[in-house]
Amino acid sequence: MSRFNEHFELSVEDMELIESALHQSKAHQPEPVTRRIHDLLGRLHNQKIFYRPKSAPYVGG
Repeated sequence: MSRFNEHFELSVEDMELIESALHQSKAHQPEPVTRRIHDLLGRLHNQKIFYRPKSAPYVGG
């Protein structure tokens, strides 16, 4: 029996392209599809690792 591929090799540019395509298509979809796209964009956002410099104090905002 075949298995799903659980390892993906996507670059940062690939992820940016996917996110921008999802943002653009979200406006032209019915409510249930828009909700699924919004949830997917949230899961993609939660997987990101944001850079914080270690040498200088970090001021967020």
